[in-house]
Amino acid sequence: MKPRTLEELIDLDDPAWPIVRSWIDEAHNRVEVLPPDLAVRDQALLSSQVATCSPLGAVIYETGGLLVDHGWVRVLGSGSARLPRAIHEWNIGRTSRGTGAAPGFYLIADDAAGGFFALNGGALGETLGDVYYHAPDSLAWEPMGMSYSAFLRWLFTPNLGQWSAGLRWSGWSEEVEDLPGDRAILFHPFLFTREGSLESSERRPVPIGELYALYVDGESASGGRSSETTSREDSE
Repeated sequence: MKPRTLEELIDLDDPAWPIVRSWIDEAHNRVEVLPPDLAVRDQALLSSQVATCSPLGAVIYETGGLLVDHGWVRVLGSGSARLPRAIHEWNIGRTSRGTGAAPGFYLIADDAAGGFFALNGGALGETLGDVYYHAPDSLAWEPMGMSYSAFLRWLFTPNLGQWSAGLRWSGWSEEVEDLPGDRAILFHPFLFTREGSLESSERRPVPIGELYALYVDGESASGGRSSETTSREDSE
């Protein structure tokens, strides 16, 4: 299938950005809209092949990304000084290998604890197009049962805080507000081990690419968690 051109992807008649903007204006959680990287956003849209009539295309083209709830979740766009990871560049070498084939999943956001959100392209489960979450305390892809649009709206509600409570430590908001968008918190002992603890493990910010290599690529290479690890449900 021939890739769509930039002119085909930019929808001037029915853009989704006004809708997304209205969701942000009504959000319960604080949402910081980062300015788009004007030198990158065209290529980000072309590489992603998502039109601006969709919320994903609108976020890519109209923003450098979104920082949600004190920056706990970083929704990827075309990149910004606060979030120096354009969505298409972040996916290269992680979900796409430059062969032209559709990726098995597509990374769209991540959180300060080292969790990753992705759209399922077939590699994560049967629900194509749904959002999955790779949890740092289980090293497993978990279906969230929602589309990208529903995911965005969910991020703006109190449900995000309730769902993330098992990964948040005392004083997390002050710590996360100062966290650069290309870093996340490494816990040691790791949260996926029995010794790992939100409160007693050492915490330090590291490049988020290192956490992806450790949690996602490393877990895939090893075939899963060892018998010494435990999931969030095990610890409750």
